[in-house]
Parts: sequence; C-alpha cells; structure tokens
Amino acid sequence: MADRTTGNRPDQPAGGPDRSGGDFAEPAAGSSRQTQSFLRGRFAEIGIRPRSKLGQNFLIDLNLLHFLAEAARLGPDDVVLEVGTGTGSLTALMAARVAAVVTVEIDVDLHRLAAEELERLDNVRMLRCDVLKNKNRLAPEILQRVDEQLGAAPGRRFKLAANLPYQIATPLISNLLALDRPPELMTVTIQKELADRIVARPRTKDYGALSIWVQSQCRAEILKVMPPSVFWPRPKVNSAILQIKLDKERRSRIPDRAFFHQFARSMFFHRRKLLRSELSSALKGHADKPQVDALIAAMQLQPTARAEELSVGQMLDLCRHVRALAGD
Repeated sequence: MADRTTGNRPDQPAGGPDRSGGDFAEPAAGSSRQTQSFLRGRFAEIGIRPRSKLGQNFLIDLNLLHFLAEAARLGPDDVVLEVGTGTGSLTALMAARVAAVVTVEIDVDLHRLAAEELERLDNVRMLRCDVLKNKNRLAPEILQRVDEQLGAAPGRRFKLAANLPYQIATPLISNLLALDRPPELMTVTIQKELADRIVARPRTKDYGALSIWVQSQCRAEILKVMPPSVFWPRPKVNSAILQIKLDKERRSRIPDRAFFHQFARSMFFHRRKLLRSELSSALKGHADKPQVDALIAAMQLQPTARAEELSVGQMLDLCRHVRALAGD
C-alpha cells in the first residue's frame, strides 16, 4: 500500500536527527512533497511507474502521513521497522524522532529513489529485499538488522510503523507476533477489510483465526478509516490505520505460541463445521468422540457450538485441553 515496498544496498545508512539542541530535526524535504503532482513529476523524470502487483499506492494526504507518524508514539529510544520504504516520506518523518529506522523496500527503482531522499539521515538502515522469507517466516537479514539496532544501546524499544502492501500485511503481522520479542506497538495502514478481521468479536462474520491470534497477545484498535482518494494510484478499497499494542500479560497466558497459532487456524479450516467435528479431526489418534464430547461439556459449551462462537479466552482454554490430550 502507500509508501511501501523495500529498499537500498543491505546495511546502507541514510542519515539522522540532530538532537544537539534537544529538539527533533526537520525531516527530509521529500516528506513535505508527497503530493500527487510531485510524485507524478518525479516518477516521470526518472522513468518509473507505480507497480500494482507490489501494492504501490502512495499516501498523498500529508495530514494523514503526519497523523500516522504521530499515532506511532515514537520516541528517542525506539527502533522502528518500516516495511515499504516507498519514496521515503514516512521514513524521514520517523527518523527525526527515533534512535533508528530499519526500512525495507523490494522494488529496486523505489529503493534507489528513497536512497537519494534519505542519504543524509545516518540513523536509517535501508534494505532491498522481500520482508518475507516465505509465508511463515520473516527474512532473517531484516531481523538481524533490527536486533543490531536494539542492542546498540540499553532501553531501546521495537516498533513497527508503515503503510503496508495489502498482500503482505497478514503474514507480516502474524509472523511478527510469533517472535520471542515482537514489536511493542504496531501502527500500520492496511486494507480496511483486514483491519475489521483483526479487531472482530465472536459471532461476527469477520471473526476468525487471525482475530484470535492477534487478540490473544495484543489490544487492537482502528484509529482511522481512509478512502481511496488519499492514495495515488487509488486502490479499489478503503484502508485503515490500525494500531496493535502488545499486552505482555495476555501473551504470558499462551503456553506454546506455535501450537496455539496452528490450533486456532485449524479450528477455522471449515468455518461452519461444528466444533466437535474440528476437534475430532485435531485429536485423531489421541481421543475418541466420547472424550471430545466430554471435553466440550467440561467447558460448558453446547454440542452444536462452532469455533466462531468462542471468545479468545475460551479458545485458549480449549487449546490447553487439546494440547494435554495430544501429549504435546
């Protein structure tokens, strides 16, 4: 989505905030020029076009660009991961506020363009690669750069702030929450439909495994809904700025995150199937149907219950029972 993809030679620094007087430096000029006319002219000048298959829709409403940077609650001890450097506009805004920005751009042309905009910022580390090694794993070189910045000084905090490409938003958020040290705060622009799924409540059409996975560890809130008109080129759907705040107490209640993640997904493989059928499949070879029925009764659930009716807490309790029966 807007201002996103991945960008320069691995490890290439860009430049940083002057904190000598205690105030943040002015961001790079590009952050105040991200208008449709400017981008059209700049792209024509260097002979490139937005690539829809990479989710390149650039946020051209400067008020919303600044809103996103403010909403991310950035401070001088923060290390921010940005996925989708784009033209570097959001990158520059964030670099003026934080210890370091690790920004990733997959498109070689945008990477080159952003490198020119960000070259004076010495607290920006640019990477040109795909953020995903595969759908279930983040690229190790990105995690390495983040870890290096987190370890560079005591008390540093990990955050994600970005205008995310639609097609990578789900696996990125899911995989970040599987880390031993996930971001404390994620503030992202994503497809409104995906944001609705993440914040959904039980017994609604949007509620599913992703809702449970995120809410079992975090508090999620839609901060703002954005129409297609605030992007160039215009996407076909509405977008939303979503904030996901890590809740360490919630997270500590999950005995085995990998098991729980897979369990929650398996419970929604066939959304309308009865829970007892899904449990029988999950426990095949470990428990017979009477044991499954006894488990459902012990949790005070109806025999006709479906996964979409269970709260996050109920799904966690059910997972603990299943894990015990499966011997894991």
